[in-house]
Amino acid sequence: MKKVIFLLISFICYHALYSQETESEKNQRMQWFEDAKLGIFIHWGIYAVNGIDESWSFFNGYISYDDYMKQLGGFTAENYKPKQWAKLLAESGAKYAVLTTKHHDGVALWDTDCGDLSIKMKTPAKEDVVTPFVKAIQNENLKVGLYYSLLDWSHPDYPNKTRTEKRYEEDSLKWNRFVNFNFCQLEELSKKFKPDLFWFDGDWEQSAEKWRAKELSESLRSWNSKVILNSRIQGYGDYATPEQGLPITAPKNRYWELCMTMNDSWGFQANDHNYKSSNQVIRMLVDCISKGGNLLLDIGPKADGNIPDEQVKILKDLGRWTNKHAESIYGSRAGIPLEHYYGPTTLNKEGTILYLFVPHKPNGPLMLKGIKNKINRMYVVGNGTKLNWDVKMKQYWSSVPGIVYIDVPEKTLDDEVTVIAVLLDGKIDLYREDGQVIESN
Repeated sequence: MKKVIFLLISFICYHALYSQETESEKNQRMQWFEDAKLGIFIHWGIYAVNGIDESWSFFNGYISYDDYMKQLGGFTAENYKPKQWAKLLAESGAKYAVLTTKHHDGVALWDTDCGDLSIKMKTPAKEDVVTPFVKAIQNENLKVGLYYSLLDWSHPDYPNKTRTEKRYEEDSLKWNRFVNFNFCQLEELSKKFKPDLFWFDGDWEQSAEKWRAKELSESLRSWNSKVILNSRIQGYGDYATPEQGLPITAPKNRYWELCMTMNDSWGFQANDHNYKSSNQVIRMLVDCISKGGNLLLDIGPKADGNIPDEQVKILKDLGRWTNKHAESIYGSRAGIPLEHYYGPTTLNKEGTILYLFVPHKPNGPLMLKGIKNKINRMYVVGNGTKLNWDVKMKQYWSSVPGIVYIDVPEKTLDDEVTVIAVLLDGKIDLYREDGQVIESN
């Protein structure tokens, strides 16, 4: 009874404090996420055994539920080497990693006391794979993210099992038992692993009221005051999560992250060879950071714990590029409108350095328009080559800036995407007016 009273008092006190979080305090809490720019998503579960769609394959009737769950017998994790995983993710340039602790199929990858459907209890792996993952990721100084599915199509108290098979329509006792089960597992994950981020999924099947989303978000923050929550908790998260489709314009939320697969599958599927090229992945990252967002790039390890060679190659290629161009990526902010430069751009936090991304071999000088600032210097990021530039069409009587033409020698070009740093004499000042007409000359 004393423990219950203590927890209740703690919850009330925390709620009072958190409800008063200012915008400045939130920005401080979110700073590492906004600076990170690149994370790695890891979809790992029993679905890798047959190489089929995670959870959806039985939900949509492509395979029976019983046949899907037979994969439990093939999940060995015998070649799982979390330290090697962590080193590879760090080498890619990622600053955080998000692991699927439980997908919609309900199979937990950690040793949960809230139920018995876990890989430790039901598979030949017979181990908790989350604990060594978290430790290895932290040892590489990466932030830890844990994916958790709010819905659970395996749980006997969840309303539906498949798209067509219902367990019940309305049963408040069963539903409350299920929600308490969610709270139980999330308290375990929060207190045992103290993740920097929770990546929720599956909220679309129920309302915020039914999920007790407000109470859940407050509980998560009472267990870890600095935790960041994604948007898929019915409006109680911190950042937006567009999926698979690259946004053409930046989402309205200041904080956002695009989650994207390397091929067409989240988890490992042996027959899916439709991999994006390293160049395409790098350019997706550039597009995201130019709009102020992050890229959460997915990998799908095999059931034995090996990461497919194609995915390893992409991560290593990505790492070469991010390491070379780190100053234009990490801690950067969204760049300038496309009217000023025909390509993606970023700015440093102070707004005094403009980075131009060149994903092609220029056919002549690059063109930069509408920059009121004096330019102090330009150089190629990663090799330091200073560049020449020329200003044309600047009239002495007009406040309209001239057009800056930048010469980029072919020998300085990167094999994937070249980055040019433009050092300004102060915070960037853009000309956005209508132009002028000569009145005196």
